[in-house]
Amino acid sequence: MQTIYDWVTVALFGGLAVLFLDRSMRSPVPGDRVLAYLPAAAGCAIANLLGNQGRHATAVTVIAATIVYILWRLRPWQRG
Repeated sequence: MQTIYDWVTVALFGGLAVLFLDRSMRSPVPGDRVLAYLPAAAGCAIANLLGNQGRHATAVTVIAATIVYILWRLRPWQRG
């Protein structure tokens, strides 16, 4: 954990994991599938890779797109 991208993407992925685990313990949210979490997890990994390679603008764009995807598709505020 040496760069800001490591911290941001791990925090984002941790929140994604908590969301998944919370929903797996409760009644399911309509349309919520395990594969829906894959693009967000991949976005975290890709943004971290790009940021560590020094491609800062692209990494920030991927992080922003990942957050938008989580808010739009996974809707963390929605309960079952």
